Amino acid sequence: MGEQSIKGSEDQRSADIWANWWDPSFFKSLPEFDDLYRRIGLSARAGVSPDQLMQEIKLANLDRVVLSATAFPGSPATNDHVAEIVARLPETLVGCASVDPRTGMDAVRELRRAVETHHFRGLKLLPFLYDRPPNDAIYYPLYAACIDLGIPALILTGHTATMRPSEYGRPLYLDDVALHFPELTIIAGHAGYPWTDELISLAWKHPNLHIDTSGHRPQYFPPTLRHYLNSYGRDKVLFGTGYPLTDFASPVEEARGLGLKPESLNMFLWGNAARIWGWA
Repeated sequence: MGEQSIKGSEDQRSADIWANWWDPSFFKSLPEFDDLYRRIGLSARAGVSPDQLMQEIKLANLDRVVLSATAFPGSPATNDHVAEIVARLPETLVGCASVDPRTGMDAVRELRRAVETHHFRGLKLLPFLYDRPPNDAIYYPLYAACIDLGIPALILTGHTATMRPSEYGRPLYLDDVALHFPELTIIAGHAGYPWTDELISLAWKHPNLHIDTSGHRPQYFPPTLRHYLNSYGRDKVLFGTGYPLTDFASPVEEARGLGLKPESLNMFLWGNAARIWGWA
């Protein structure tokens, strides 16, 4: 697949709302992720450089990429580091904060700093890293802060893939969160697999709960997810890759080849993200 195949659809705007800034130092600091990429045959993608990131964005002709930090003790993927990367391509890259909810008010202060100082536009949470489901009390001050700051919370759902318990990825935990914080915009990552139908039911129920498809190649989407985003759920599903798990261009091309209705495809690749983030 060459650059021409992607550039041929320039009339279709696109955004990746779930990309991670994971360079080689990240994989060294969290060996279980390095083990995962080796196990699934993607060792070559276990860490990217800024130049590679910029090149792959250009190849996919993306209009926006939400690039996230990942917080845990000793993580090199800090908010400050991500801010440096975002500054290299500010017209395309959008910073997304990450904080360790176990640190209490320090986490709230760091989230506010990332938004107010670096102009980050979201909070990403990976509950399995913190050994607490997303309806645990440690997250609630952060959810309240997200509402005050006017940013969405991107919360990983589904199995972990890494050798950690997957229970914290059950989408049903988000039912409590959405009921308690109806003003909070929630984007549930990785389509909740293998509990995708459970997540779809929650997205139908809660107006501010959305589904991100990162971690899954579009050609392998479960039939129920494909039906949902092409029909009554077209305003609730957002495109993401889980970069650097994959490049950007291949999943974009696959999404355009799903045979979706034009309105559904536009909402999936661009419209829903543009509405949430206020992009023109």
